Amino acid sequence: MDTSLANAVKAAVSPQRLTDTALALVAIPSPTRSAGPVADELARILTADGFELERPVADWPEAPAVVTRLDSGSPGRILQFDGHLDTVHLPFIPARLEDGVLYGSGASDMKGGVAACVEALRALRETGALTNGQVLLTTHDHHEGPWGDRRQLKALIREGYVGDGVLLPEYLATPLPVAGRGQVIFEVRVRRVGEPVHEVLQPPGTPNVLMAGAELALRLRALHERLQRHTHAHAGADSCFVGRLSSGEIYNQVPVECMLNGTRRWVQAGTVEAVRAEFEQLLAELARDTGTQVELDFSISGDAFAISPADPLVAAFQTAHQAATGAPLPLGGKPFMDDGNTFVALAGIPALTHGPAATGAHTLDERVSLDELVRVAQVYALTALAYCAA
Repeated sequence: MDTSLANAVKAAVSPQRLTDTALALVAIPSPTRSAGPVADELARILTADGFELERPVADWPEAPAVVTRLDSGSPGRILQFDGHLDTVHLPFIPARLEDGVLYGSGASDMKGGVAACVEALRALRETGALTNGQVLLTTHDHHEGPWGDRRQLKALIREGYVGDGVLLPEYLATPLPVAGRGQVIFEVRVRRVGEPVHEVLQPPGTPNVLMAGAELALRLRALHERLQRHTHAHAGADSCFVGRLSSGEIYNQVPVECMLNGTRRWVQAGTVEAVRAEFEQLLAELARDTGTQVELDFSISGDAFAISPADPLVAAFQTAHQAATGAPLPLGGKPFMDDGNTFVALAGIPALTHGPAATGAHTLDERVSLDELVRVAQVYALTALAYCAA
């Protein structure tokens, strides 16, 4: 990559303009399925900057997506920047900037990253550096599970809003993930026949749903230990995790239901049905052994994936990261599930997750440094130059 051109693009990234954009987005509450107001604000910002917009409904009229393009007018690849505007369902934390750090709901996941994408577009347009291909920016609602089901992204893909490769600015600064695990969010409800009753008045032989739930948690832990044998060089290992177990209304009442929530993740693409069958067999055995009825909600977030380290998008990204920071990134796996899995499975394009070294995602203490947002904007702009030129 030409050093003088790379330096010009990096210099065109404006920290103040990027900060203003990020603050404006984080200032608006946007829990999943309610991202309409922040989408409208992003549309307003892009329109004021002179970008032409599309607002496809994409199966979610409550919050039409926001799409724009920077087209060089010459042949070349299309690099897509894709980000979600919705946040998890936690109490809203207002936006604030202190000592070069942005705080607030969505600061790290992932409105800060979306702002960096917008600033990358601005830098490319102002310098006129993009002489081949185009950059496509897509932003949408319905990302965070279990409240959303990715319907808007899936509709955008069906409607052709897809590049030749995509970058996603989730909060992963290193390594560069070339593989990721599939994920299911499960909810299991263990029930018994009858009504809640005082512990001393329960009929003999009454199934204990709380103890059955505890037994299920132990069996899922044993499953997790067995799953550790299923590994991938970059993605890691299969897993099963229980994050919530709840039952009962008072300490001495025999409850009628116990609920468990968690995740099941896997490294081998195309094994979703085998994962489901294994889980259902385990639950059938629990019901038989405990005399309870067991119901399963098995919500598939996405399948496992892997892309070739030799893919042109990987090469372009590494060239850009070298130009922006002085070194390429080590290759690795993606610890979480994001929309990159959907792009690989449904659009058939390489998807790279790379964003700021932010903290506090899915908590009340999201934070990201302005320096990291500037770095991401520079890397994205330079990746576009390297990728679209081919």
